[in-house]
Amino acid sequence: MTAKIALMTGGGDAPGLNGIIESASKCLLQAGVELVGIRDGFEGVFSGNFRPITAREVEGIHSQAGTYLGTSNKSAVKGREAEFIAQWKKLGADGLIVAGGDGTFAALSSLGGAVPLLGVPKTIDNDLSGTDVTFGFDTACSVVADSVDALRATADAHRRIMIVETMGRTAGWIALGGGLASYADVILLPERPFSRRALVDFAKARQQGGARGLMIVVSEGASAQGEDPTVAFRVEGSPEAVRLGGIAERLARWIETETAWEARHVVLGHLQRSRQPTTTDRFLTLAMGVEVARMAQERAWGQAVVYRAGHVTRAPITELMGPPRRVPADHRWVRMAQALGIFI
Repeated sequence: MTAKIALMTGGGDAPGLNGIIESASKCLLQAGVELVGIRDGFEGVFSGNFRPITAREVEGIHSQAGTYLGTSNKSAVKGREAEFIAQWKKLGADGLIVAGGDGTFAALSSLGGAVPLLGVPKTIDNDLSGTDVTFGFDTACSVVADSVDALRATADAHRRIMIVETMGRTAGWIALGGGLASYADVILLPERPFSRRALVDFAKARQQGGARGLMIVVSEGASAQGEDPTVAFRVEGSPEAVRLGGIAERLARWIETETAWEARHVVLGHLQRSRQPTTTDRFLTLAMGVEVARMAQERAWGQAVVYRAGHVTRAPITELMGPPRRVPADHRWVRMAQALGIFI
């Protein structure tokens, strides 16, 4: 009897999702497995929006941003478990491969094992527990680094401070990686509340030392000591109702007042998600897709494909649902930034 496997992407999109789809699909199709794609995440399950996947359709999509299957973070499984399981049974698949984050896997865990599941951890924030790195992170860091490099010319031309705001609610990996790669002057992370007085003194010292411009990279969830993160708006009914953002603009106005050094801000936002994946992310998703295809053929349900100690390997899906993996105080990247004289 020919096996039938379903593929789905959930939550926010990330560069590399199409690499997972193409590599896993090619491996499974060559093995004679029938493949079906679920469109738009959980919404596709509830609406029965399924479509066959062929080798021709996925050819070359690994180089594209976004996800060929579509995704969504709007629909929830809680309270609709029976409906989800009923729709799954209509599909008649033997198992489901899901590329998603901790929210996606936590939601699916409420099904009590009714859906045979394999996981691929996904978030550009790089903060999932259970894996050393997530695909899309390298691409997001590249966007930040390229932006800082480009904006430095404007900062120097106009004698300005330029503040670049990145994604990162509770973990500052993107700001740290992108800021360090671009040799930013200041990197502000959620894990390291900053001293306003020390930051002003640092900026004034650079200005008095003859610097024409200053580059600051800040995570959206960063804050000053004793203060809360900046809330941009709320989305009622969403699993994450509070949306952070706006710290770059507030910092720009405050620093300008404190230092008399003209300041401007740039919010990168979804640009960090929308670029074609880097070569590093392409290799990672290729390897993960091949491995999760093997796991499907072995029916190794309940497992996830992860990256640990330099290798793609397997781990229980439950290990992806722990607390966010935050930047340690003594992380080697933090120490390197300090060695370079970066304010962090």
